[in-house]
Amino acid sequence: MKAIFVTGGKQYSVSEGDEIFVEKLNAEADDTVIFDQVLAVVDGENSTFGKPVVDGAKVEATVVKNGKAKKIVVFKYRPKKDSKSIRGHRQPYTKVKIEKIAL
Repeated sequence: MKAIFVTGGKQYSVSEGDEIFVEKLNAEADDTVIFDQVLAVVDGENSTFGKPVVDGAKVEATVVKNGKAKKIVVFKYRPKKDSKSIRGHRQPYTKVKIEKIAL
């Protein structure tokens, strides 16, 4: 069984047992989170698609950890102006494990 759900402005296609990185959630490690904006549930020939979401469908997940991604460097350079700036950014994330897909 697979599901497509929305969180943090992004869509994720998952099945039970998957571990994915999503945008930071307000949850601690070992907490249970429920994603209720499910766009589609695919189970072989029994596929359900929402308009825009499937009523009553939800994806339950357990938070594995919260963390930050690797640093990216933002470098701005203005030629002939003797001006440049370097900044770094680390995007926070939440790693979750999909436990159950309910329809």
